[in-house]
Amino acid sequence: MPRGQKSKLRARAKRRQARQEPSDLVEAQPTEPEEEEFPSSPSPSFEDVPQSSAATGTSSSLQVPGKVCSTTTVAASVSDAKFSEGATDQGKETPKVSQSKDTTEQSSKDLVDEKVPLLVNYLLYKYQMKEPVTKRDMLRKVIHKHKNLFSEILKKASEHLELLFGLDVKETDPNRGIYVLVNKLELGCDEKTGNDREIPKTGLLMIVLGVILTKGNCATEEQVWKVLNLMELYEEKKDRIYGDVKRLITKDLVQKKYLEYRQVANSDPPVYEFLWGPRAYSETTKMKVLEFVARIHGKVPAAFPSLYEEALKDEEERAQARASARARTAALARARTWAKAHSSSSTK
Repeated sequence: MPRGQKSKLRARAKRRQARQEPSDLVEAQPTEPEEEEFPSSPSPSFEDVPQSSAATGTSSSLQVPGKVCSTTTVAASVSDAKFSEGATDQGKETPKVSQSKDTTEQSSKDLVDEKVPLLVNYLLYKYQMKEPVTKRDMLRKVIHKHKNLFSEILKKASEHLELLFGLDVKETDPNRGIYVLVNKLELGCDEKTGNDREIPKTGLLMIVLGVILTKGNCATEEQVWKVLNLMELYEEKKDRIYGDVKRLITKDLVQKKYLEYRQVANSDPPVYEFLWGPRAYSETTKMKVLEFVARIHGKVPAAFPSLYEEALKDEEERAQARASARARTAALARARTWAKAHSSSSTK
């Protein structure tokens, strides 16, 4: 190669190296290699999450971020369904939106809206795999360079996980930024043997229980599907997350005694209705379900006066029942003690 051409190539290589140096300096921080740090974590696009696995029991539902994107609108959708028309706004005024939106704020909002469903998807995957997640994981795998928006993105993702799946994001180690997802609704409808873990269905159950509660403790099938349709859950269509929704609410949750599903008396053509099942009454309360409904509306339980009064009455009745049970247990214990003492004295 001619000497002049070699010189040009060397000069071009030096210029290219000079352009790369600033980013190399940023990269050259004293940290461990990324591939060694998170070997089991999925990539930002989640393309390496297995479609399905008989060994791990993971489902393919998390492969479609679009579904998670659509479900992040559920809170607004369910609110539009008007669970109850008795809600009060408690004197809060909706601030007027200025016509001239700040470009930076709008850009941040768009980024948050984009990242929330991705983080929901990522956290659901970690929940399925029974793995804790760190703030560093979330920043590297989902948030990337938008660290200043981390708190807002995590807050919104946590709200969606709570409303849709009944999962609570808890920070177990603030110093190391370690988080875990726990099922906060204390319902056993997601019980499953083995090491695998399915996406919880307690959020869907709580929504159905909420519809029943707000319709006078008995909701027609049409009323329930009206709300579920707003969540893009349909009677004739299988869902990637919940599967066969019709079977889930009319058979599976009925067999587990969380719901009752029966034909309305003397209805022709047949009309069916839902009620709370005995397990729903034993494992949750009207107040807890009302709190869930209120969060969907962005309100407090007292904003639904008649339902709040009913829930308070239910709490009082449960408290009285517990007190009576304790009294019976104490009386039985005293009777046994007396009988034992009497038996001992009579044998002397």
